[in-house]
Amino acid sequence: MKESQENQIDSKAFTEECNTVLMAVSDALYVIGGKWKLMIIIAMARGNKRFTEIQRQVSGISARVLSSELKELELNGFIIKKVEVGYPVSIEYELLPYSQTLEELVGAMTRWGMQHREKIKSEMSSVKLKKQ
Repeated sequence: MKESQENQIDSKAFTEECNTVLMAVSDALYVIGGKWKLMIIIAMARGNKRFTEIQRQVSGISARVLSSELKELELNGFIIKKVEVGYPVSIEYELLPYSQTLEELVGAMTRWGMQHREKIKSEMSSVKLKKQ
């Protein structure tokens, strides 16, 4: 009986921890998920500040999608839109210090992406060798 209660407690703790992890990952994906947000932040970190510069650097993104993603990044505290009044009006986007909290994540994703690409290339070349 006592062992059964301990298993229930352990199981409940495991479930709570799992829910905590799932919620945290869900929150992260909500904020930076999708195809473009991290790519925009990376492009901006490399010095691209104007809309057209960002769009040119992040190949494949439409103006409408870029505009929407920039608004979401601004709402979540990663960037700020700076408008200089004059003729012509100048608009630049700037990364806020909070965006630096993504450096470790971007580094890990970069390393994993390179590793994964090499794995796939290696597997494909070994399949081609077997067919010959």
